Amino acid sequence: MSSHRTVAVIGLGAMGSRIARRLLAAGEQVVVWNRTPAKMTPLVRSGALLAATPAEAARAADVVLTVVSNPPALRAVTEGRGGIAAGIGAATLIEMSTVGTAAVQRLARSLPAEAGLLDAPMLGTLTEAEKGTLRIFVGGHASLFERWWRLLAVLGTPVHIGALGTGAAAKLVANGALFGSLALLGEGLALAEALGLSRESAYAVLRDTPLAAQVERRAAAIDRGVYPRRFALELARKDADLIAESAAETRVDLPLLSAARGWLARADSAGRGRQDYTALIAQILHAAAEARR
Repeated sequence: MSSHRTVAVIGLGAMGSRIARRLLAAGEQVVVWNRTPAKMTPLVRSGALLAATPAEAARAADVVLTVVSNPPALRAVTEGRGGIAAGIGAATLIEMSTVGTAAVQRLARSLPAEAGLLDAPMLGTLTEAEKGTLRIFVGGHASLFERWWRLLAVLGTPVHIGALGTGAAAKLVANGALFGSLALLGEGLALAEALGLSRESAYAVLRDTPLAAQVERRAAAIDRGVYPRRFALELARKDADLIAESAAETRVDLPLLSAARGWLARADSAGRGRQDYTALIAQILHAAAEARR
């Protein structure tokens, strides 16, 4: 990788900090900014440069990556006197958060005309971020994708979906499928228990269905009742809300995904928000057990 360009990473949570580390390891000059300053310290010790504001980071960079939690957080780092839009000039912004298409459209309006913009949300969790095996859905002009895909390839496999906003749309579709399959797995296991099937028998049955891959991946965690956090359930609930908003705006009826969203909301309200999003299954099994008492 070239060491003659500067990459700014704005947002150093679980994913953003790992992205910054991979870029540093690839030889990129990295500038960082985070709302909580303490999260910048380990990266600065590893060679990153510290910016006082998102605008300052953008002013120093050839390309800016945003990795934040939700649309309000994106607005906070991009708009206003200290925001990215105030400092980016003709550089490129690659928006990598899961924020939905409306937030991407607002972002495009907030940037100066000479700035480039790609929406490139990631499919994957902490393990994939560390290994550089994320799936990255990219929306934006093909020439801009061609310019930056090698940088994104440090982080995973970038796939150009289409025009600006299609990356954000693709991520919602992917997450909807994930949430729906987890909810269906949880309900399948709950039904099996209610009908007197052992857990082992339920797994054997589900391995002969389209849920087989989810059974293989989740069975150990379900049996232990321990769901190692890789993607917080509260963030999954946020993503499910974005899906619901998009469905309402486009007038498409999604009752299955609405049900999955309901389970995520119940799990979050029950105090599982900081657990892994697969704790959705634990919530379903708990609710079913309580109902049988």
